[in-house]
Amino acid sequence: MIRARGKAILRQSSPLPVWASILWRVVAVLTLVGIAVGVHWFDRAGLRDTYDNQVSFVDVIYFTMISITTTGYGDIAPVSERARLFDALIVTPIRVFVVLLFIGTTYQFVLRRSWERWRMALLQQKLTGHIIVAGFGRTGAEAVDELIARGEEPRRIVVIDPLAANIARAQKLGCIVLEADATRDATLTDVRIATARALIVATGRDDTSILVTLTARHLAPDVPISVIVKTEDNEFPARAAGATTVINPVSFAGLLLAGSCRGPHIADYLLDLASIGGTVALAQRPVAEHEIGQPLSAITTGIGLRVYRGGGAAPLDSVEARHLERGDMIVEVVKR
Repeated sequence: MIRARGKAILRQSSPLPVWASILWRVVAVLTLVGIAVGVHWFDRAGLRDTYDNQVSFVDVIYFTMISITTTGYGDIAPVSERARLFDALIVTPIRVFVVLLFIGTTYQFVLRRSWERWRMALLQQKLTGHIIVAGFGRTGAEAVDELIARGEEPRRIVVIDPLAANIARAQKLGCIVLEADATRDATLTDVRIATARALIVATGRDDTSILVTLTARHLAPDVPISVIVKTEDNEFPARAAGATTVINPVSFAGLLLAGSCRGPHIADYLLDLASIGGTVALAQRPVAEHEIGQPLSAITTGIGLRVYRGGGAAPLDSVEARHLERGDMIVEVVKR
């Protein structure tokens, strides 16, 4: 299921297999034709055959099929008022219904799938620098809400979820949506994981989240992946699967609770840093050219907290933080 710029293509898998869906349409058509044949045979005295003046059962079948599928040839015609009323009030609606049923079947099994493939291919060409969210449960929805609140355009967010209800909620926000299983290579390839800016994994199950992370990492070796796990034991497997950032909400909640015991305002400040509604925020950026050689404490864009160099973190009082180098990443506290 893909959505772009307010135009949604919602696709929910039918509970019936394809053969059953086609079968019930065939049965419906045959039933309607059978009713028409039965009434025409019962009232065959109201029909006139200009060929031999005799209306046989074969003539009734022929007349019924011609009446339903075309406007008729005139060789057999209704002559009684009852036969004409039946053709006008019953056969004509049956003809319209049968035609619509055939058109609907053609659209569902041929035209719609071709149209959706074309729309997906067109949209995929424009997918680059986007954020993919795998899982739109409570956590995934909150992450998307926060991204939008921070200025991210909804059309730059792609939501993957196997549940139609979650997909419908993401669609209302204006996101591009895909109702599918994010653990499959084909799904992540469809949303162009290789050109994504970031991947957020919040499937609600640690094993599924780790599998999504593993699948995404082998398809996109460089994309940043943030994954949420509920069990502390799964933090290491998530990192081993390729996650850039692993978040354990239970551990984070414990940190907030412990911090609140040492001071009632510590937890408030941490929430202030994390939420878009706060007055300050944590920011990450590469070191600027004019900052090379200076200490981290000398930056003017905010309050420097850490320097990331060569995959390692260096705090404010470390030797590395005394002389910033090209390629360093700075984490700082800035005003919103």
